[in-house]
Amino acid sequence: MTTTHPEWDSTSLKDLTEEEFAHRYSTDRFTASVLGSRMRYVVQHMCTGLLANAFSMILRDWYDFAATISGPPEQNYPMSAVSNSLTLFLGTMDDGLRNTVEEYGPENLRKGDVLICNDPYRAGNHVNDVLFIRPIFAGDRLVSFVTLRAHQLDMGGVVPAGFSGTKRNVYENGLVLGPMLLYSDDQPVASTFNLIFDNARFCALLLPDIKTIYQNLVLGENLVNGSIDRYGVDAYLGATRYSCDVSAEAMRDGLRSLPDGVYEAEEGIDCDGIDDDIEYRLKVKITKVGSKAEVDFSGTSPEARTSINASVLDTKTAVGVAMKFLIDPETPFNSGSYRDIDIILPAGTFISATPPDGAVFIYWESSDPVVLAIFRALESALGERAVGGDYGSLSIHNANGVAADGTPWVTTAQCGGEHGPWGATKDADADNYSVIYSANNLDPATEAIESDFPVVILRKGYVPDTCGAGTNRGGAGVMKDSLWLTDTEHWSSPLHTKRGSGVGVYGGSTGRAGGVWVFDPQHFNVTKKKDLLPTTSEIYAGSTPVAGVLDPEKKTLDPENGVYYYFAATQTWRTKPNAVFRYITNGGGGWGDPVDRDPERVKRDVRDEYITIDGAYRDYGVVVVGDPAHDPEGLRVDMDATTARRTEMARQNGR
Repeated sequence: MTTTHPEWDSTSLKDLTEEEFAHRYSTDRFTASVLGSRMRYVVQHMCTGLLANAFSMILRDWYDFAATISGPPEQNYPMSAVSNSLTLFLGTMDDGLRNTVEEYGPENLRKGDVLICNDPYRAGNHVNDVLFIRPIFAGDRLVSFVTLRAHQLDMGGVVPAGFSGTKRNVYENGLVLGPMLLYSDDQPVASTFNLIFDNARFCALLLPDIKTIYQNLVLGENLVNGSIDRYGVDAYLGATRYSCDVSAEAMRDGLRSLPDGVYEAEEGIDCDGIDDDIEYRLKVKITKVGSKAEVDFSGTSPEARTSINASVLDTKTAVGVAMKFLIDPETPFNSGSYRDIDIILPAGTFISATPPDGAVFIYWESSDPVVLAIFRALESALGERAVGGDYGSLSIHNANGVAADGTPWVTTAQCGGEHGPWGATKDADADNYSVIYSANNLDPATEAIESDFPVVILRKGYVPDTCGAGTNRGGAGVMKDSLWLTDTEHWSSPLHTKRGSGVGVYGGSTGRAGGVWVFDPQHFNVTKKKDLLPTTSEIYAGSTPVAGVLDPEKKTLDPENGVYYYFAATQTWRTKPNAVFRYITNGGGGWGDPVDRDPERVKRDVRDEYITIDGAYRDYGVVVVGDPAHDPEGLRVDMDATTARRTEMARQNGR
């Protein structure tokens, strides 16, 4: 965190005189603002360079990286600028940088070095997410760092590319790198490269990616040095402090906007990769007084037995994401954002796992419920500003095989439930196709997926009646079908299907929970059909469920009365050519009482197939007449019948 002086916190930044500002930051207000903007430009420029030149699809098509700028050790490494990229990384990179540099020894760093670390417990995230750190010197003085965290396609372990919730310890996870030099005096350190390439698959893609990362660190260093040369070291370091102070003040103002009180909630995930006997629950208690908050996770379930855990730094990130999202969405997400938030997190829970048995890999499955729990906890404090929950689980699909010419291939997060709906707000209906609140990645292009792998993306569409109903409705669950053309191994990790994650707020309803299925080509071979795999309920009886609460005979979604199917009952799926995986994500939460939704908006949703005619009647009390499939523009609302239905609903609800 940034080192501050207590007396500085009592005066608003905008109320400082020019003399006071210059005394505090060693520069004038305009220059500090220019340098702060310049830092944000630098990290974005680094990301643009990496995105444009990356080789592996996880970087090129998924945006699975982030860049930051941080200050020197004497300022306690304040992270002053972050990129507009993978948010899951940003809250970990502050502490990850500090832990890595302090362990290596800042006195041992030299110009031209690149220091790396990928240990989840030191630096957050998982072993594929390597932290690349470049020190910046002004003469002999260490004044700053530029940092890139970038996902490497593979770092060894028992699962190609690593994406699985079934690995039991850190040794199955993959190669762990403590702080070590990757480059020294701008020359590759052969022993470090050999260590990585002796343990990782797909090194032909890793090598050019690492070289690209290195060049963009050099670019960041050059751009920062340009700012220092023009404005001076003191002004640069002052602007570093100022950027963090701006975010701290904005978060402080956001906290003041909440009523004082104690707010509690629970969230969780379905199970781990051993069996479905344990449902992991996190508890959060937020105590808010004045401009400060304490976020306490005492009572959360112990760490899981497989690699579904999150580290303490991942949980810290989730807390920051939730608070920024709800009360401070406009200022940069940097070190200052946490200054007035204390986090109490006992060690050894599934959101604060410890090695070697508290394996961390698909950490977002445990840390994203932290975001949703804070959304739940603060609903009453926010009132009409509350935000509905999102789809809650990436349901990541990881597949691999060998091409006809003998070349191995692997997918990473392209063909599962990685994208889905958000929750509604007081301002509007929710987006239907985005990423979990804590992500901010891209959706890989269908053409790119089909070009790289033996798979056909048959369908990306919305599922009617999965939205959380409300005055403003939640986003619709997403259905994705993928046809696999060769013999393939699959790992599927849907961890939030027992109940809906898209919690409704301010009187809105919770979105429906989703599920995952495999369709064997022996039962339904889409290559022999003119149409796509149908969406009608009859098709599911011939499927093999992967996860979800389903009717045990029909295999259709039945969240109210169905049976839970456990995602790791089959830990590795091996399919023959022309098998189809189907994912349906959870729906997003609604905002406001559904009976307050304008009937014409409900009719439009029926026309656009977000809800059915039956759903309009059941959830909104709106009677829509017509045929949405064959005459969508001919739909109309029967206002007399709607008034009667809504009167009946109000009476049933005691209104």
